[in-house]
Parts: sequence; structure tokens; C-alpha cells
Amino acid sequence: MEATALESLIEMGFPQNRAEKALALTGNQGIESAMDWLMEHENDPDLDEPYVPPQGHVLAAEEPPEGRTAESSENRSDPTLEELTEEDNRRPLSEEEKREQTKRMLELIAQKQREREEREKRENIEREKQRRKQGQELSLIRQKLQEDEMKKLAEERRREKLEEKLAKQRVREKIEHDKAERAKKFGGGCSTSSQSSAPPEPVAPAPVPSSPSQEPPVKREYDQCRIQVRLLDGTSLTQTFRAKEQLAAVRLYVELNRRDGGEDPFVLLTSFPRRVFTEEDMEKPLQELGLVPSAVLIVAKKGNS
Repeated sequence: MEATALESLIEMGFPQNRAEKALALTGNQGIESAMDWLMEHENDPDLDEPYVPPQGHVLAAEEPPEGRTAESSENRSDPTLEELTEEDNRRPLSEEEKREQTKRMLELIAQKQREREEREKRENIEREKQRRKQGQELSLIRQKLQEDEMKKLAEERRREKLEEKLAKQRVREKIEHDKAERAKKFGGGCSTSSQSSAPPEPVAPAPVPSSPSQEPPVKREYDQCRIQVRLLDGTSLTQTFRAKEQLAAVRLYVELNRRDGGEDPFVLLTSFPRRVFTEEDMEKPLQELGLVPSAVLIVAKKGNS
């Protein structure tokens, strides 16, 4: 039977080294076991190398299990040959029987191949399901992280806008308070000068009436000045400031009240005499810059002045 199994495997197209190794490593338990082994190890790099039996053993010399002969063990493990009788095992196979056995073996190979392909197909489907599941989980995690980051950024922008709004509101309230204080002081001075025959106080913008009996007028000290600011679009802003206020107050007033659509940095200048005010000038009072009692300032883009 060993020679018959080896010849059958060789006739089915298996190389001799491969067939001998398959039969030896399966304990010579028949063609079916050898074929199963060959299909499982078809990708082994040393599959076609000659089989070297362990020391003290030779090919087909393994002892059969206790209570079983090699012949009975092989017949039990190879169901495709169970119909053969003991007489058939002792005599060589005819060409017809060899062809029939080869046909059955080829059918068995095809069946094993189909089973293996089906098993690999199921395994591939399962792996693809696992891959898609892991991809969906990773996608959900990334989406959650992005949503958290967007919420964090939105909260930061909202807080920044609120702080900026509150800061502008405080500046507006301060300007309104200063305007109210100036208006109150300026209005009080006019009322006093109109009701009294005494010489007007220094805050009164109107000139002191002259008469032949009075002394020549002296240089008047003003504590307020009227500033007109011409914007980029031709419109203008007019506001009254204290003479001792810094030029920075005028710039802040323009930034908060301009409606010409300009948002770029700008400078203030006078046309006659021509003068461009610098950052150092912003810290100087209006009276020191010669802008009292009134002046016209022009807004120009920085770099184009």
C-alpha cells in the first residue's frame, strides 16, 4: 500500500520528494492524510527538499499504534480505499484501477480545495467586518474629538468677544462721562458771564467786550478746545476737549466714533502748518501742541501721510 500510495501521488502530479515527505510525516496513514498535509504545507519553503527520516528510522518504518497493524491503520484512515479487500491490497493495481483511484483522488483534491477556498472566504469576510467595525469606531472617536475641539474654540471666541465688548463699553462710558463733565462746566461758565457784568472768566469762548475806559485786553488762557477731525471719506467729527487732555484722547474718540469704514492704523496731521503727530505727541496735552482753542485734524492712513 505504501508503494501504491506513493505511486498514486506521483501520478496525480506531486513531485516525488513532496509525496515521500507527506507520507512519512503523516505516519503512512493513507493518501487522504498525505493530501491534507500537502495542502496545509503547500507554501513551506522546504517542501520539495528530500525527506530525511529521524535517526534510527527509515521511511515507512514507523511502528503502528498498539493493537493495530500498519495495513489496518492505513485502511481506516483512508476511507476512499475501504472497499478494497485484503486480496486487492496484496496484488498490484491494474491500469483501470489506477485511473479510477486517480480520478477519486482528483475529486478529493478538488473537494478539499473548495472547502479551503470556502473557509478562506469566510475568514476574509470576518476580517473585513472586523476592519470596518474598527474603522467606524476610530471615525467616531475622531469625530468626537473634533466636536470637542470646535466647542472649545467657540467658547474661547465667545469669551474674547464678550471681554472686548465690555472693554469698549467701559471706554464709551468714560467718554460720555467726560463729555457730560465738560458740557456741565462749559455751560456753567456761559451762564455766569451772561448774568454778570464782571469780566468773563477764562473759560468763556466769547471775546471780552472792549470799551474806551477798559485796559487793553491781555492774552487769554483757554481750558477747552474744539477739535474737528476730517475722516478718509470726507466726513468729519467735531468734539470739545479739555486743553490739558492728551492727543491720545482725540485718537481714541476717532477710533470709537468713525463711520468711514476704515479699520487700518491711522495718523493725525494738520495741513497748515503741516505736521504729522507721532506716538510721542500722543502723550502731550493739546495746549502744548498748539491745538487750543480750536483746530482741524486730518485722518490719514499710516505710511501714506
